[in-house]
Amino acid sequence: MEKKLIAYMEKAGLDGFFVAAKENVRYISGFTGGDSYLLITKEKYYFITDPRYTEQAGNECPAYEIYVWRTAGKTIGDAVGCLAKKHNLKYIGFEGSAISYHQHKNFSASVQAELVSTIDVIEKMRAIKTGREIECLRASCEISCRAFSRIIQDIRVGVTEKELAAKLSLYMVLEGADTQPYGNILISGARTSLLHGIPSGKAVEYGDLVLMDFGCQFNGYMSDMTRTVVVGKPSAKQREIYALEKRMLEDALDVMKAGVLLCDVYQESIRAIEGTGFYDYHYTGIGHGIGLAVHEIPFMGPNSEQVLEAGNVRTIEPGIYIPNWGGIRIEDQILITDDGYENLINTTHDLIEL
Repeated sequence: MEKKLIAYMEKAGLDGFFVAAKENVRYISGFTGGDSYLLITKEKYYFITDPRYTEQAGNECPAYEIYVWRTAGKTIGDAVGCLAKKHNLKYIGFEGSAISYHQHKNFSASVQAELVSTIDVIEKMRAIKTGREIECLRASCEISCRAFSRIIQDIRVGVTEKELAAKLSLYMVLEGADTQPYGNILISGARTSLLHGIPSGKAVEYGDLVLMDFGCQFNGYMSDMTRTVVVGKPSAKQREIYALEKRMLEDALDVMKAGVLLCDVYQESIRAIEGTGFYDYHYTGIGHGIGLAVHEIPFMGPNSEQVLEAGNVRTIEPGIYIPNWGGIRIEDQILITDDGYENLINTTHDLIEL
């Protein structure tokens, strides 16, 4: 991965590149820990960290010289300044979205080189997955699907959202996920209209919709799926809206393949609700890339001008959200191919009645 970055540096006229975003540090170096940075030069790769991670970095990043930033001064900027001076660096690229104002001020004072802000350089590399990345993503999705099969047996009247969310995270770890679950959504009843609602102490009631938007990591690679179920027999309105939501998802899936504009996928997703009373209750963000981060570029909506490419792994998740009534979302995670897609989520789109 370092060679990809150096190729970019040569085109951009950079002789150094500072990597700060955690997912990008992992993508470029293979390091699985935290609080660490990279300085890539054409001569040498540096892993900048503190004593907590030197042993781990030595094991995981043998191509890097480990540089403990505390030995160079009081800040990360001091360390980069020392290395820039050592290699006579003139132009150093950095991730504009990963550096705070305070850090930039520190770098400007400590680094005697021109600092060049960049946006999404490594993120664009990450958008096309390698075979190994695809296998990790496929495994992560399979784990989530198995955990879903377990959690639906626990959903019943009287159990709280918090208890179910905790069990869901546990099931993913027991099924093989990394032990770093991220903020899973598990909400019920009228609260399901909250697009990113936090599990609460609310108990599940008869007739409730239960919306689960969740996933896990496998070797750092993320899954993200959503299923909405009903406890007991669904009402006529629940059936109607669920059927529309299912059509929205499946209409979008029908057109997804390499070469298709993301905005065209969005347009397909809304055909089912155009002219109905539910159009105003859909959310225009219907998907995103996914990999080492749960939300990666490019994002999908009515103004998305990017084109799907073979090797993209992304979510598709239209939804209908009615305040004080509830919401329904179904979300799949798919691998884009030249002639279509592979759905990495193997759980039914049909309404499950518990």
